[in-house]
Amino acid sequence: MVLLATALVAGTGAAQAQGLSWEGSLQRDAPERYTVVRGDTLWGISGRFLRHPWQWPEVWQVNPQIRNPHLIYPGDVVYLYDCNGRPCLGLERGQGEVRLSPGVRTTPHREAIEPIPLEAIQHFLREHRIIDDPDDLDALAYVVGADDHRLVSGAGDRLYARGHLEGNGRVGLYRVGERYQDATSGELLGLELEHVGQARRERSQDDIVVLEVTTSRQEVRNDDIVLPLESRELITQFYPRPPEGEVDGRILAVPGGVRFIGRLQVVALDRGRRDGLEPGHVLRVEQQGELVSDPRTNEALRLPGEQAGLVMVFRPYEKMSYGLVMQATRTLAVGDRVHNPRRALGTALR
Repeated sequence: MVLLATALVAGTGAAQAQGLSWEGSLQRDAPERYTVVRGDTLWGISGRFLRHPWQWPEVWQVNPQIRNPHLIYPGDVVYLYDCNGRPCLGLERGQGEVRLSPGVRTTPHREAIEPIPLEAIQHFLREHRIIDDPDDLDALAYVVGADDHRLVSGAGDRLYARGHLEGNGRVGLYRVGERYQDATSGELLGLELEHVGQARRERSQDDIVVLEVTTSRQEVRNDDIVLPLESRELITQFYPRPPEGEVDGRILAVPGGVRFIGRLQVVALDRGRRDGLEPGHVLRVEQQGELVSDPRTNEALRLPGEQAGLVMVFRPYEKMSYGLVMQATRTLAVGDRVHNPRRALGTALR
């Protein structure tokens, strides 16, 4: 399968279009050359060179001649070079120098480095689901009982579910989890379905479906939801980039109930597809300022926030999204603001 690869490299026109400069765009300790090793990610390599790692796909995207970027493999060398006074990045392979002219190489995924640490989000991509409207729950099949009057079941046990269930193959077993609500308006943004296991459909009679539990992450209980497994490939092609429109939202929650948030943790955001968010969109996190009391008036004051990290959206829903914390210079928390990163970029380049 053709996978995402280095959009790290840009031509002269692309670099000029983005305003990249030797002084403002590169890390102070950016190497002249870097040899890719197994375990690297494109985001990590970008961060060795660029102050803002999410810039590299934008540089690539403004070159209309390149439809697909090359892949990067362990042993390749990424290097800095000058294109008409602007910094560019080149790539050396075993057979000589390549400046990412248009082209595609097809190779097994295991040979190429990943765009981001995919192991941090695979569970959410494969198993977590969000229902936009809680009224939709009434139309979903649910567990009504088990053999031998068991109240909880596990792998190898037989279950009985009631309701319409499409297909004849494997199904997912889910439990209603957190209700995500807008902190200001109170609007319900999504209802989380937590994955508890999988089952195999055996037979059905009237509106009762007989299932055999094949795997379980937790015990299966009566009233758990039964849904056909989503037939989607694991998304691995992320193009980190700022949203096209202005986004101003908040960190809504941390799945699992964690209060303080660090790098490579998954967060729920209160903005989604209706707000223009897509997989790969990068948002800057602004940590909430402290709440203090004015020493003269005793009124409560919220101090200005501080830039604290970057979040990349990997699974948007209609009203909310899941994102991965890619950078965290401070400990993040629920309620921290998320917005377009361009403002910080403009400040850095002035």
